[in-house]
Amino acid sequence: MLTRLSNRLRGSGASRVGAGILLSRILGLVRERAIAHFFGVGFHADIWRVATRMPNVVRYLIGEGTLSASMVPVYSRLLAEGRQEEARRFAGACLGILAALAGAIALLGVLLAPVIVQVFVPRWSPEKQEATSGLVRVIFPMVGVLTLSGWAMTVLDSHRRFFASYAGSSMWNLVIVVALVAGGIRFGLGQDDLLVVLAWAALAGGVVQFAVQGFAALKTAGGIDLSGGFRTEGVREAVGNFVPVVASRGAANIGGWIELFMVGLLAEGAASTLGYAQTLYLVPISLFGISIAAAELPELSRLNPESRTVLSDRVSRALTRLTRLTVPAVVGFLLLGDIVVAGMYRTGAFGRADTLVTWGVLAAYSLGIYASATSRTLSSTYYALGDARTPARIAALRVGISVAVGLPLMFLLDQRVVGDPGRTLGLGPVGIALGVSAAAWIERLLLNGPLVRRIGQHAVSRSAVVSSATAAVLAAALAMVLPMLAGRTVGEAAGWARALAAGGTVSTDPEAGLGPLPAALVTLVPYCALHLVFERLFGLGDSRPRAA
Repeated sequence: MLTRLSNRLRGSGASRVGAGILLSRILGLVRERAIAHFFGVGFHADIWRVATRMPNVVRYLIGEGTLSASMVPVYSRLLAEGRQEEARRFAGACLGILAALAGAIALLGVLLAPVIVQVFVPRWSPEKQEATSGLVRVIFPMVGVLTLSGWAMTVLDSHRRFFASYAGSSMWNLVIVVALVAGGIRFGLGQDDLLVVLAWAALAGGVVQFAVQGFAALKTAGGIDLSGGFRTEGVREAVGNFVPVVASRGAANIGGWIELFMVGLLAEGAASTLGYAQTLYLVPISLFGISIAAAELPELSRLNPESRTVLSDRVSRALTRLTRLTVPAVVGFLLLGDIVVAGMYRTGAFGRADTLVTWGVLAAYSLGIYASATSRTLSSTYYALGDARTPARIAALRVGISVAVGLPLMFLLDQRVVGDPGRTLGLGPVGIALGVSAAAWIERLLLNGPLVRRIGQHAVSRSAVVSSATAAVLAAALAMVLPMLAGRTVGEAAGWARALAAGGTVSTDPEAGLGPLPAALVTLVPYCALHLVFERLFGLGDSRPRAA
């Protein structure tokens, strides 16, 4: 399966980006399973989600993708021209400026933590707010360190050292997992103490991650001349790129803050179920959307903007690969999402009601996976063309649409609860996820239109989309039927379908007595295998774009 994935992502370094992200995501899922085991859904899990999401918005705003979009075009051009010394000076100046900015933001976050928490979650109890403020004070410095990791990733990406760039974030996950297992099992800490351990582990993990990525970046670049000079060649251009990209990501991250405020208005457990669903939702977007977009940006930046045919062909190939990679994830999350969630999280404090609500949120998010993933490549194309303003304007509109759709839906759905007496959760987070998906599709359409006029047609054929979706649906249907041949009905969707066909009641044991992990194995492994078979039968193995 991993070989197949590597073949799919071959070319332009996407396989190396994908491999690095895959390693990081696997450890990220292990981290989430550990959090679900010890905290489940509710008080402590909500605190962790809000305490990490709040400062991480700043990290995403000025780090990683923002730095790549602003630095990579300049740094890659200097390298392509053979100007290694100028490239080192440029990288050193960027690091100096970024270190000062990240340090100032981290300090402000520590000082203003109580105020920030009261603003974003005003309806939480004083006890819950105080605990959240304590975690925010620890996590804000972590964000400063991880922002510097974004600089290291940018340098590594420009040198096509994609695996080292994206695998470095595995260190953060690994430190957290070790701390949770040691604190929760070895020392038997209670949830209050374990939550504090989790925050300090996150800070330590950030330091380790930057150490690994920073060392690799310095070695790859052959050293840098650290400074904070705006007069260094390329810095003004990078800052000129940085401002509109920050505006673009700023809109998205302001949307993240608005989403955080919205979650704070819902019933307890909303923040944690949203967080668990987002972790799974982001796997295909990170593994496929970000990997292809990140690998394409340096390559597109090296192309002549006047070569419309070359640009459109390269973008078409990227979009075609994304179609084949993301559609199976969408179908899998929709039809088999409860099995995915249970197999991933249903352990310890994480129960069936938690599984059902998280599946609902994941299904709503999955409707926008394809749009979100392909928008990454379209935005990278704009950045390579030197246009960061168009994605910025569209991103701002996307935020408004997400809130306008999600806000009324979340209040409506929060009145509906899932679970058993004494343990119920509202469906409010589903409304937020539906708003995000609707906005993602509008962003995708608005990005595509102007780009067609600039580089020509680059669309994926309808037949390719239909064929990929058909292969995934058939594979999911057979994956649900196969356990029935052995007398077991695995998964909520299969139970509902069987009850509808027999005119009976819905099965009350979605794992059919197997347990969450075995149930996931006997369903999801056949799903992946069957999809590969149907993909071959439908002739989807060729990643070249077809005529629109």
